[in-house]
Amino acid sequence: MNKTLLGLAMCATAPFAAGADSLAESQQIRRANSQASVAGPEDYFSGQVRVDPLFPATDELSASGAYVSFEPGARSAWHTHPAGQRLVVMSGVGLTQEWGKPVQRILPGDVIVCPPGVKHWHGAAPNSAMTHLAVTGTVGGKNVDWLEKVTDAEYGASLNRPASSETALSAKQQSIPLIAAAMATSNLPALNTALNQGLDAGLSISEAKEILVQLYAYVGFPRSLNALGELMRVVEARKQRGIKDEQGREPMAVIPVGEQLLVLGKANQTKIAGAEVKGPLFDFAPVINQYLQAHLFGDIFARDNLDWQSRELATVAALAATPGVESQLRSHVAASLRVGVTVEQLRQLVRLLEEQGNVEAARRASAMLE
Repeated sequence: MNKTLLGLAMCATAPFAAGADSLAESQQIRRANSQASVAGPEDYFSGQVRVDPLFPATDELSASGAYVSFEPGARSAWHTHPAGQRLVVMSGVGLTQEWGKPVQRILPGDVIVCPPGVKHWHGAAPNSAMTHLAVTGTVGGKNVDWLEKVTDAEYGASLNRPASSETALSAKQQSIPLIAAAMATSNLPALNTALNQGLDAGLSISEAKEILVQLYAYVGFPRSLNALGELMRVVEARKQRGIKDEQGREPMAVIPVGEQLLVLGKANQTKIAGAEVKGPLFDFAPVINQYLQAHLFGDIFARDNLDWQSRELATVAALAATPGVESQLRSHVAASLRVGVTVEQLRQLVRLLEEQGNVEAARRASAMLE
């Protein structure tokens, strides 16, 4: 028996057999979960894959449909379709590759059009599950030709790491966007994981605290306070397990007060923004720019226990995770480049957000970068 990519042929006993649609004279409603799920066959998939059949091919419509869900790292074997296929990514981060071409990342809402006879594979990213809707054409009762499995080496090429280690974010830097995005979305389990990852990579307790303190200016005091509480719990739990994290140092720079603080903050703001910040908004409410200059770019950015590159990595990720602040996100993407973060490092930040599951945050950051 020909086993299709969707596993529908294995569901021949399902209540909606091929041809049933063409006999109906009125609309039919097939309720969700009315057909049993099946596991993707080991001969044709690597990793855990679930297939949820939706409809079979009929005389009226020579295409079948199903949801296919891949756990992280799972993928199909190489294959072709005699009548082509359409995929619509529903959730998660996925990967697909056409024979002889680079691996492509696919995100929710993306539509993949695969012409007849094109050799390809698709599946989930290493650190994210992925579900897509697959609609596959049928010719003479056949909709797929299975080929060899995708090797670990072929799949490994999908990680798309930076070409040079000199341009990559360090392991410590990679934790910063993950910490910031988790804090901005109040995702405490993800924040716990990211904080542990950062401390394991050499982030000091002082640096972790500074990230969470700074971000109150971008995402609010409640999230900052909750995140600092989570950091306290993480540090204590690690201490109980015998892990001795580096405490790090407190800020050493002398921060001026009064008019001199405003002068320092304005200078820092101008350096980061690339020009003096002014415009109708600040003419309308000049006090807000005074607060920005004196407190954010003075009090906070003058603290020297966290470098400006790290501060901007955190800010970009937090703003990317916050809908409706695209203007500010665009400004801080540009500011990141001014303080020494590279384009490739920002692209790596986008990939990190994708792999953490912050797909919309990754989309916003990528759009602002491009």
